[in-house]
Amino acid sequence: MFAKPVPGRTTADTEGEVVVLLIGMRINHFWGVHHWLPVLLAMPRMLRELGKAPERGLLGHVLLTASPRTYYVVQYWESKEKLYAYAHASDMFHRRAWAIVNRKEKAGKARQHVGLWHEAYVVPEGSYESIYADMPAFGLAAAHGQVPVEKRGRYARDRFAHRSAKAAEKTG
Repeated sequence: MFAKPVPGRTTADTEGEVVVLLIGMRINHFWGVHHWLPVLLAMPRMLRELGKAPERGLLGHVLLTASPRTYYVVQYWESKEKLYAYAHASDMFHRRAWAIVNRKEKAGKARQHVGLWHEAYVVPEGSYESIYADMPAFGLAAAHGQVPVEKRGRYARDRFAHRSAKAAEKTG
């Protein structure tokens, strides 16, 4: 099912800091399918697992590809604490998947067929802005909600300057 576009210009209804995780893989050798295919299949499994447990803190995600070799996910989290807790939770799939990678590496069976990477960012309020024109909720707006752009400002500088009520209380 495809989401219908929201007419006009909108922005993400985000308050406070934003936690973004970019995580992905690169297929270094296509012929090493038995090395990279399990890695490729692990991410959808983790996303399904997180989708069934919203209390874990994943707010939204976007699956992307940079090339036929490189696949990644942009994830939006409630907090860095919840991201860290998920990464280390013994009852969740990520920990088991990472243990397998570590065991293969330690045993010398990681033959550089697949590369893994992640970058995590905590972006303070006032350091992000967004605009969507005739788009369904996407990215940050899918994770935090979508509002008409007028609520945050017509121009990027206005959206950067927007402060939530909570932030305004602290500075006012």
